[in-house]
Amino acid sequence: MAKEIKKDLDLTIETGVQGQYKTWFLDYASYVILERAVPAVEDGLKPVQRRILHAMKEMDDGRFNKVANIIGQSMQYHPHGDASIGDALVNMGQKDLLIDTQGNWGDVRTGDDAAAPRYIEARLSKLALDIAFNNKTTEWQVSYDGRKNEPVTLPMKFPLLLAQGAEGIAVGLSTKILPHNFIELCEASIKYLKGKKFEIFPDFQTGGLIDVSQYNQGKRGGKIKVRALIEEVDKKTLVIKNVPYGTTTSSLVESIVKANDNGKIKIKKVTDRTAKEVSIDIELAAGISPDITIDALYAFTDCEISISPNACVIVDQKPRFISVSDLLQISTDNTKNLLQRELQIKLAELEEKWHYTSLEKIFFEEKIYKELEEKYPTWDDVIAAIDKAFEPFKKRLNREITKEDILKLTEKPVRRIYRLDINELNEQIKNIEADIAQVKFDLEHLTEFAVAYFENLLKKYSKGRERKTEIKLFETIEAKQVVIANTKLYMNTAEGFIGTSLKKDELLFECSDLDDIICFTKSGIMKVVKVADKTFIGKDILYASVFQKNDERTTYNMMYLDGKSGVTYAKRFNVTGITRDKEYDLTKGTEKSKVHYFSANPNGEAETVKITLSPNCSARIKELDYNFGELEIKGRGSNGNQVTKYPVKNVKLKEKGKSTLEGRKLWFDDKFGRLNTEEKGQFLGTFENENILVVYNDGSYEIRDTELLQRFDADKIIMIEQYNPEKIISAVYLDNEKKQFNVKRFKIETTTINSKFYFIKEAEGNRVEAVTTEDEPILQVQMGRGSSVRSVKFKIANLVEVMGWKAIGAKLMDFSKSIEMDWIKSHPEQTSLFE
Repeated sequence: MAKEIKKDLDLTIETGVQGQYKTWFLDYASYVILERAVPAVEDGLKPVQRRILHAMKEMDDGRFNKVANIIGQSMQYHPHGDASIGDALVNMGQKDLLIDTQGNWGDVRTGDDAAAPRYIEARLSKLALDIAFNNKTTEWQVSYDGRKNEPVTLPMKFPLLLAQGAEGIAVGLSTKILPHNFIELCEASIKYLKGKKFEIFPDFQTGGLIDVSQYNQGKRGGKIKVRALIEEVDKKTLVIKNVPYGTTTSSLVESIVKANDNGKIKIKKVTDRTAKEVSIDIELAAGISPDITIDALYAFTDCEISISPNACVIVDQKPRFISVSDLLQISTDNTKNLLQRELQIKLAELEEKWHYTSLEKIFFEEKIYKELEEKYPTWDDVIAAIDKAFEPFKKRLNREITKEDILKLTEKPVRRIYRLDINELNEQIKNIEADIAQVKFDLEHLTEFAVAYFENLLKKYSKGRERKTEIKLFETIEAKQVVIANTKLYMNTAEGFIGTSLKKDELLFECSDLDDIICFTKSGIMKVVKVADKTFIGKDILYASVFQKNDERTTYNMMYLDGKSGVTYAKRFNVTGITRDKEYDLTKGTEKSKVHYFSANPNGEAETVKITLSPNCSARIKELDYNFGELEIKGRGSNGNQVTKYPVKNVKLKEKGKSTLEGRKLWFDDKFGRLNTEEKGQFLGTFENENILVVYNDGSYEIRDTELLQRFDADKIIMIEQYNPEKIISAVYLDNEKKQFNVKRFKIETTTINSKFYFIKEAEGNRVEAVTTEDEPILQVQMGRGSSVRSVKFKIANLVEVMGWKAIGAKLMDFSKSIEMDWIKSHPEQTSLFE
């Protein structure tokens, strides 16, 4: 029986089961791509979205309709059930573009679902009615059951796909187009029509921050980073003010709790207080830095996510991967073509209206209607007589007179015609001719007409659609630098193991599970390993610590015996880069080599050691001192300098040394609000134990330490420099209540680090206009505008004495919006100088 079935089964690729399977799968894949997952480039809509909008247009009477009714209407065109229609409708309603909503439509920020379709209502928005519908320019096709017509694509006169975005997974491909800003899209379309360059970047309803440096115009391979806005309320509390696109408050809180449970961050409590605005409060554990915690939240939670766009659309019934710039150009060109077709249709209608109105005027003015009163044998003779009566006037018309034209005239009721009626017809013809002239002008200047169309969209619908997501360049956060110490590292010196599971052995320190550990052994071997349960380093471990890559300040001082020659060498070296788990021999590599002395110095300190030689050696002096400060810092592979050829009994520390390195040079990068040593931004100076003075435009100052991981609010900083307590600060500020500028000079008298102090009155509108620490500051003030600008200079040191930092200061001048201030060097010959 089985043999008979096998014999009858056609397995040939051309006609059999394999061939059918091949065809069926391709048909299925094509259907999913074209009819389900990927939007069309013409109107930016997937079929289900297009059918919903068409159904809503059929139902539209200006009032809200129950979503359940809209779903039912849409099912006449969409054969995939009510669930898919309902989900697509809610998704479009939440984007607040084409659909006005009423009721509980859920919340994209919190992930709350919409209420049941029977409880919520919707209607087409005015924007949708303006940009998406025109039966005269719509191409139609028969619906799936052959009962109704539906649009192939809607005549969309706007880059909708870029405005609302799209996401879909098909067979073998997917699409992910991010939403963009309505105003920016209109402005970009206008620039494109004018032949100017344009750039567009994503904008999300959820707000937040976005880094578009690798957006790559939305093409495959590009990516963006999105962050929640995190603000520091005080040193113990942070608040998250929005959520990144694609996340919700619930998922965000879960990711924070998970990071805390995994030991990546350390918080006491997280509370979701989201209502009208997103607000997630984070209470920090005691002793935890808020700046480092903010970085850790971005590194280990959904407060920062990466999104990879993948712009795929249907073009000519085929999927194509294109850039968002190409999408906007195609959409703008499509809008321009649709506007042209609308104008051409309007022109044809106006010309037809002009033709009939002119006929009507001639019909009554020349009393051709009286032919209806004559007795003709047949109705055709009446029509012929009227046509003949028009013969002298046909040259005044734009086209031939048809029988339908005459029949339409005969249907008008004949009554006594007054001159007023003829004048009214003349006025109608005049207005129609003006309209025709305007339409022809618009067709001849189609680009300008399209520009005006987009400008009108901006004028009507831009209110409330300003950019919500702030474009900002993100700094790279190294996870190792911000993760908290979440594990303890132990060491078995004799057997040569380190690890987190050796709890019976010596406790080294607390570290994180992301750290690398650098280790040195008695035999002169150096090795860097990851934190693990148990790792073999080598017997007789001398030193172990957390390894910082590219650390040029930590200096290792070492004295070792070369086993072959018996000579003792000393060397100083840095370790900036290594291969993990590789053993590096810091001696000459000969047998029986060993380390006599080893120290690690975070600031390049060079100590003095006491060397005791073997009592049996032939050296006259058995004890000598050696200062590591006399050695240059070289690479770890250097042999070092010879100390002694005699056998050494031991080497002990005699005197701690000072740093042999110059102070650390620091720069301030105002793009990220960070300190750095990579020469990015404003040079602040060379620091050893000094602090930083920061003055803000709200009239406060702060003394900050030089910790590289701390954050500064760069947008509010008016001055940042190396702090010198002897310097006098000269400041000009606005007293908004009295509408005057005050000036004061003072010294910093506070000593508390990382705390703000206000040196002007705390009141709404008060702000610092200019501040400096120059010894003899001169303030230049420009007043007036245009040709009436005048400039004066003030020598501040002669105006006011040095006073307390809380003093109000002296009045400089009355407030005016046209005043501009800046510090300059003294040039008294140019303008008057008020002292």
